[in-house]
Amino acid sequence: MQPTYAKAIEVSKRVRFDIERDVIRARELDFSQKFLPDGLSKLRELPFLGAAEKRLFSQVQGRTYANMFGLVERFIGPKMLQASADHWLGDQTAFEALVRFTDEELKHQEMFRRMEALSASGMAPGYIFLPQPNDVAKVVLGKHSWAVLALICHIELFVLAHYREAIEPDPQLSALWKDVFTFHAREESQHALIDELEWRREDAKLSAGERDAAVDDLIALVGAVDGILQMQAQADSTYFLSVCGRSFGAAEAMAIGRTMLGAYRWQYIVSGVQDARFQQILGAMVGEAQMQRIGAALAPIVGGA
Repeated sequence: MQPTYAKAIEVSKRVRFDIERDVIRARELDFSQKFLPDGLSKLRELPFLGAAEKRLFSQVQGRTYANMFGLVERFIGPKMLQASADHWLGDQTAFEALVRFTDEELKHQEMFRRMEALSASGMAPGYIFLPQPNDVAKVVLGKHSWAVLALICHIELFVLAHYREAIEPDPQLSALWKDVFTFHAREESQHALIDELEWRREDAKLSAGERDAAVDDLIALVGAVDGILQMQAQADSTYFLSVCGRSFGAAEAMAIGRTMLGAYRWQYIVSGVQDARFQQILGAMVGEAQMQRIGAALAPIVGGA
């Protein structure tokens, strides 16, 4: 069944939440538990870590996981508000769906700011989240609208896949951390419907040449995301090594850094581009040569995940 704006509104009304009343509920993060599940953190690739070290590794990644969503929502909200202009004097159901979407993304940003404050209260000093959300948003929003909508659709589909396949089934996560991403995924489910509708609507406007240029912009955006991941993975590995309480040999330290980057590439790029729904939507829009260009650009990232 094809998504509709009316369906997105129905889901939005049904799953809407309040940060304090429904999610935080005067709780703190439980630092005796993991944050990010093993299926996303790639902890199984580091058998030399002890139990406490594995927990810390997941918490460092979980802290960045929340911050990364705060980052991407800085450009997702404005993009959807911009897209709503096409509906201002037309389809009011579509307009309402996009306004609701934008409002929810602003709420999510606030929720992830709360998560950063809660994480900082229980973790050793020295963590830093390097990418600047406004600077990143300016770069992303400067690209072709088709490419930006493709990136957004990719992000919100992997949100749902992560929750369904790794977060929801793991009983060993901090209850508050898990609740944050439970409520987040519920609202993202209707965002993914709108993403697909808006991306297809944009695609219908393009000539063959314009679509080819948009594919180039999408490839550039994926490369920019990977640059951010390399930078943050190095920072997070350095932080982990500095606060975990013991020294590691050179080979083990390299494995920690390699695993951190591989996990981030899997989380924020590979799991999305390999999502069946994303592949179906993209495959219906681009030609074989364009798909090959995208695949060639992704190959080193997939290989390093």
